[in-house]
Amino acid sequence: MAEESLLASPSKSSSLLSEISNASTRPFLLAFTVGSCGAFTFGCIVGYTAPTQSSIMKDLNLSIADFSLFGSILNVGLILGALICGKLTDLVGRVYTIWITNILVMIGWLAIAFAKDVWLLDLGRLLQGISVGISSYLGPIYISEIAPRNLRGAASSLVQLFAGVGISVVYVLGTVVAWRNLAILGSIPSLMVLPLLFFIPESPRWLAKVGREKEVEAVLLTLRGAKSDVSDEAAEILEYTQHVKQQQDVHGHGLFKLFHRKYALPLTIGVGLISLPQLGGLNGYTFFTDSIFTSTGVSSDVGFILTSIVQMSGGVLGVLLVDISGRRSLLLVSQAGMFLGCLATAISFFLQKNNCWGTGTPILALISVMVYFGSYGLGMGPIPWIIASEIYPVDVKGAAGTICNLVSSISSWLVSYSFNFLLLWSSTGTFVIFAIVMCIGLVFTAKLVPETKGKSLEEIQSLFTDPPPEDSNVF
Repeated sequence: MAEESLLASPSKSSSLLSEISNASTRPFLLAFTVGSCGAFTFGCIVGYTAPTQSSIMKDLNLSIADFSLFGSILNVGLILGALICGKLTDLVGRVYTIWITNILVMIGWLAIAFAKDVWLLDLGRLLQGISVGISSYLGPIYISEIAPRNLRGAASSLVQLFAGVGISVVYVLGTVVAWRNLAILGSIPSLMVLPLLFFIPESPRWLAKVGREKEVEAVLLTLRGAKSDVSDEAAEILEYTQHVKQQQDVHGHGLFKLFHRKYALPLTIGVGLISLPQLGGLNGYTFFTDSIFTSTGVSSDVGFILTSIVQMSGGVLGVLLVDISGRRSLLLVSQAGMFLGCLATAISFFLQKNNCWGTGTPILALISVMVYFGSYGLGMGPIPWIIASEIYPVDVKGAAGTICNLVSSISSWLVSYSFNFLLLWSSTGTFVIFAIVMCIGLVFTAKLVPETKGKSLEEIQSLFTDPPPEDSNVF
């Protein structure tokens, strides 16, 4: 039966895969599949420019500035998507918004695949950016709102892992598939998702928010299994939603409510964590990996394949550890690894420029990129979005998504557009700047970011909205 749990409830000693199987129903598995395909598509979009840069520039006779615009216009779309993501997901719901994002992605891929001029190439990339700007926050929100608390971190991380898989697959395929064919292949996941959207449930927390309380328990039974006791979970969701609505009557509605004093800490944490990897050079590494390898004498094909393997390995390890070691510790390890990767890349460029250690410089450059991407996959890829999806109450979640996405998109655009020009200025200095940003991130996480492992969304949000006395330690 579709509504029943596939297996009995999990024991404490069961493995991660066993726990996921035990807690899952077919609707949950379909929703998880939709989220995974969305993340995979996101990875394909982000990674597309790296292996195709040379061939696109040659076939369409593009300059460095033209291709930099093509790479960075994704972030213009991200900004536009970020501006509407919160309002859209709150207005029409999580599932209908997924419909919109997948249709935009398909149109974008086809525009790129059949582009004869640069304007159609840029238009396709812009549409993809709008979709990603909406879905990059929507995906973690939806999964966190439907997953059981003991699997929320692992399920969200596993979905986000597919973003790394998407990047890796595009890197590998880009070495053997022409850029137009690669764009057509990129549209397939979105095409596969569309039929599944008829069968996935809406978020029970969104249903409670819009006043459809009677549907909350029915959806939870669909997600947890018809024989599961969901009365306590439904009561907690409804009680907290009612509490939030009462607070709305006191503090008001809309985007500006997010800037109330009690939301200062969660807003700072969300914006800080999500913008850190962007300012730490993520899009520079991702969009222009080919430039890094070529400049330091690394074989692009070998570099892309090895980097893909390491990034996926880091992502898998992160999924296994996120609900065991916790979010905060993985973030610290991940940020430390990205710092070392940036520093090693800077050193490799310095050695190459000064003709020192000629045989070892390409090896050091390759290792530095692998360390950076492996560390990113371990924690900084999925966890900032997981935490951002956990810490905001339902009444400001849409506004928070808009702000977090907007800051992330602007910082991402600044790095992706300026990266090639920064390399011309000083390749060593560019990666030193990225290393400094990641060092700041370590201090930021150590001082401000709480541990959210094992808590319900309502418990986490109460840490911020209903703080304990000043002399007690929240974290």
